[in-house]
Amino acid sequence: MHIADNLIALPQHPDELPWPTQNWQSGSTEHPAATSLMERAFSLSDTDPLGVTHAVLVVQNGQIVLEQYAKDKSATHTYPSWSMAKSITQALVGIAVGDGRLDIDERIPVPEWSSPDDPRHHLTWDQLLRMSSGLDWVEEYEIGQTSDVIEMLFSGKHHDYGGYAASKPLIHPAGSHWYYSSGTTNIIARALQVRLGLSGDTMKEFMFDRLFTPIGMMSPVPKFDPSGVFVGSSFCYSTARDFARFGYLYLRDGVWDGKRILPEGWVDYARTPTPQPEHEELGYGAHWWLGMCGETSFSANGFQGQYTIIVPEDDLIIVRHGVSEGDAGKEAVQSWLAELAACFRT
Repeated sequence: MHIADNLIALPQHPDELPWPTQNWQSGSTEHPAATSLMERAFSLSDTDPLGVTHAVLVVQNGQIVLEQYAKDKSATHTYPSWSMAKSITQALVGIAVGDGRLDIDERIPVPEWSSPDDPRHHLTWDQLLRMSSGLDWVEEYEIGQTSDVIEMLFSGKHHDYGGYAASKPLIHPAGSHWYYSSGTTNIIARALQVRLGLSGDTMKEFMFDRLFTPIGMMSPVPKFDPSGVFVGSSFCYSTARDFARFGYLYLRDGVWDGKRILPEGWVDYARTPTPQPEHEELGYGAHWWLGMCGETSFSANGFQGQYTIIVPEDDLIIVRHGVSEGDAGKEAVQSWLAELAACFRT
């Protein structure tokens, strides 16, 4: 497991605070600029590139310091993860690694690639977690355009989403080309469940027993494809406060209230950069994005503006949900979030 040697140390949980397993503690904030940004976000019409904001939550030093919801939403409302689910999938793989069930540098077991003569045969868990498998894929979200992700998730033609993605040919040498692919994540999710011997309800139980319940995430609603595999690319609904708990687990190096949930080094692995094309504005680690709210930040990013952002140097988490369309919306939300994070710079 390659880990960069220049990562900033992750902050410790404040000794004087209870862990937010049951409830988040509230702290005061005196950041008028942040308050102004929040007011702007929640007062915009849906014609603004920022789009419609449904929820924003800021945690600093283990306490909620800012939280706001749209008029028809609340703290108990569950929001779509979209691709934030990819980072949840990374956590589930980490738990299996900690159990000794797999090694990320070994060949990922995919039945379509079982022949040693298949050029995909030697692809590793690590190469897929880093979106560097070299498999053919088109990650396009505009209706009417050629799109493997829309075909996989919404055409209704595919019983096995991971199998559909695994049918794609290798078009670049393994490890030589980065390309963001929801299909890649569903290959990982399927291989993980096969390795664990779980499917459907038993996989859901594993997710709650080993990840969600120990950190107080009681709201998640993971979705499964018709074959019983978690749609790890896209579908896990949850409250904003529970997404913040997930971010807090990573901010605290995979440890929760004295118990190690993720294996040592797994969070650092997630935020270790992967070589990418120069045109990519954000960095990428292992199923986590890098650098959106500062050089040390890493984040789970989802379609239409779902974000769970971690800023270690400021002991900060920001969760945002809403509907922001297209590239203009993505750019507007990311710029707004970077501006918000700067309000809490220590």
